[in-house]
Amino acid sequence: ELAQYAGVPVFNGLTDEFHPTQILADFLTIQEHFGTLRGVKLVYLGDARFNMGNSLMVGCAKMGMHFVGIGPKSLIDGIDQKIMQEVQRVAAQTGAKIEISDDMRAVEGADVIYGDIWASMGEEALIPERVKLLTPNRVTEEVLKMTNNPNVLYLHCLPSFHDFNTKLAAEWKEKGVDIREVTDEVFRGPHSVVFDEAENRMHTIKAVMVATL
Repeated sequence: ELAQYAGVPVFNGLTDEFHPTQILADFLTIQEHFGTLRGVKLVYLGDARFNMGNSLMVGCAKMGMHFVGIGPKSLIDGIDQKIMQEVQRVAAQTGAKIEISDDMRAVEGADVIYGDIWASMGEEALIPERVKLLTPNRVTEEVLKMTNNPNVLYLHCLPSFHDFNTKLAAEWKEKGVDIREVTDEVFRGPHSVVFDEAENRMHTIKAVMVATL
């Protein structure tokens, strides 16, 4: 609606449903490290029903990649079927592979493990429930080893809960709730390229602005 009446280019910076500008930075980062996107296996761990899961699926389908969304069955069953159908249609044309699973063993062979926080702004009341559901999907060193890929990368759209140094993480820890979606060993470890990825947000947004001027 905004684009219809604005009279100037409008792009989606972030909605609950999609986050396309983040995917540009993610894919630039993957391209930098692997030299290609086609055939790269990207595994998203967490709640794949919303913007990051949707946009990663769309992007992977368009670029001929292998996308796997892993999460609790109660959540992945809620993935928008219209989006899934469109993604599968595009994937059939590009040779991409799109999978949804509740089995952590599906990380095997991953080139990229992708994480996101478990509760967005405004969802603080849901944190205990979300943590209970998603703790089996926390990214740990053991999860990286399960990929059987010594060169696997860890990406995250940021900000991340990876330690207890933030006020929110510390408060919930005192209540016995661990809100970390990734351990600090992974987040700060050799497989993590989250800050390269964050830098690429700047470069790709500049490219979008130039392309739409």
